[in-house]
Amino acid sequence: MNNQTTKWVLVHKITTHETSGDFDLMLAETPAHIQGPPPHFHNNFKESFLIIDGEMEFLVNGEVKIVKAGESLDIPPKTLHTFSNNSNLPCKWINIQSPKGFKGFFDAVGIPAEIENAREKSHTPEIVQKVIETAEAFDMNIKVQ
Repeated sequence: MNNQTTKWVLVHKITTHETSGDFDLMLAETPAHIQGPPPHFHNNFKESFLIIDGEMEFLVNGEVKIVKAGESLDIPPKTLHTFSNNSNLPCKWINIQSPKGFKGFFDAVGIPAEIENAREKSHTPEIVQKVIETAEAFDMNIKVQ
């Protein structure tokens, strides 16, 4: 299966890959000093993150966890979480969501990588609003404080 799509989503470069299993698979690149999505949880999705290069700071149920290259982190359903790259270097990581279905979120809110200034366009106020309005349809429950 070589079907893959690369989009910029909230300043993260996301390449989704088609799978034959009941999970979504993506490869992501997060530039240095980039915040992740707002704190959120999924009622049904399980997520696994594998850091390939660099490091990512996760906030999981209020606890900070630094995950470095070669390390992984599992996020069970109903777990409040977010992440960010607070380092001076980019971070490459793999994300798996199960069951299948979250890939549609990236398709809905992402800016195709081949569009000029896609990275910058992926974080406009209009896109942030679209993320907020679209998230719940993909079992992404944003926690506003």
